Amino acid sequence: MTLVKNSIEIKTPVESVFTYFARPEHVSDQIKTDAVGMTVVPMDIKEGMGVGTTFRIIGDFSGKRLEWDCETTEFIRNEKITAKQIEGPFKRWQITNEFESLGDNLTRVTMSVDYEMPFGPLGAILDKAKFEKSAKKGMETALYNVRGLLEGNGSIPVYITLDAYRKILDEKKKMNDVPVSTVLTAILEKYNEIEAKA
Repeated sequence: MTLVKNSIEIKTPVESVFTYFARPEHVSDQIKTDAVGMTVVPMDIKEGMGVGTTFRIIGDFSGKRLEWDCETTEFIRNEKITAKQIEGPFKRWQITNEFESLGDNLTRVTMSVDYEMPFGPLGAILDKAKFEKSAKKGMETALYNVRGLLEGNGSIPVYITLDAYRKILDEKKKMNDVPVSTVLTAILEKYNEIEAKA
């Protein structure tokens, strides 16, 4: 088994940091390097993104594409979120995000991924040769990018509350599951109409 772990301090209240991480696709959007890219697709969202929520991870690790489905197994507000693979290529894969308030406007986030590659001894060699290094770099990049976004230095404004995101997903269903960007465009157009009438 391999454990990849990293921590970072973010100058943002723990509630805001936790809310951002509660949407796994937010963090995966920040895992973008030359060697690593990840996409997370929510599949079944439970109350408050809590225990039982399922999502699919699609990862590109130095040209090797892997897909696996996960389920949230632990969800302690403002403290911890854990998810594990329920179907996919790994013998074992689990991610844990832990949150520690260090003051009113400072949070330490510790992200750890514990996994075991498939293919027995060959998988262990591939892990040491390529995958582990890509995973470490991707995690580090994601944490720095998330810190930049939450501290207001990032270039992509993707942070919204869970309640707002649920409302967007409701509208998405009403619009026959069009992309979220289409839903947001429609909401903005409606807002502009209302503003023009006021």
